[in-house]
Amino acid sequence: MVVVGVSTFAYSSVTEENFENVKTGHLPKTWKSAATNAERTTAVWEVVETKEPFRGKKVLSLSAFDEGYGGSFNLCYTNDVSFKDGEISVWFKANNGKIDQGGGIMWRVQDKDTYYVARFNPLEDNFRFYSVINGDRKKLYSADVHLEKGWHLMKIIQKGSHFEGFLNGKKLLSYDNDAIKKSGGVGVWTKADAATSFDDFTVKDDK
Repeated sequence: MVVVGVSTFAYSSVTEENFENVKTGHLPKTWKSAATNAERTTAVWEVVETKEPFRGKKVLSLSAFDEGYGGSFNLCYTNDVSFKDGEISVWFKANNGKIDQGGGIMWRVQDKDTYYVARFNPLEDNFRFYSVINGDRKKLYSADVHLEKGWHLMKIIQKGSHFEGFLNGKKLLSYDNDAIKKSGGVGVWTKADAATSFDDFTVKDDK
């Protein structure tokens, strides 16, 4: 496969998780839930059967969270896929949240406190890149964008220190940062009480 822009190379491996073969109430094998800056309990992630099937009957959802604290980041990721350069995409739907809404993709995950994240927030109408280093989140790049309620496709492309962010096929973010140089895990991310569903998580890796 050959794509355009920073990804003008053939991907050596493709990993897909559509959650259809995962037992309801569980996570895919090798995936785990964690939190950055949690004050009390870690949020609960699980595969659920959706009442409004979109691309399949099952999705990954944040089902319980710490309602009293807005500074925690809810993580669900796997280290079984070691990602450095390539492309990651996921369909997402912001369900609700009073403090925060939305979420996105995390990659080059070193541990629960160090990773990159791209996220969309419908309360703020923006799409952003962040680095999280030892629990400290730093905004790298932001674009104003409004999305209607429902399912949307997010994608990031990374090669070396350069990465780009897309929503529904439109490139909105482009940035260079080398704070995290090593390959790492991949997954999904929300903040505070942002209850979000994810589906068709796909990693195209340039090993």
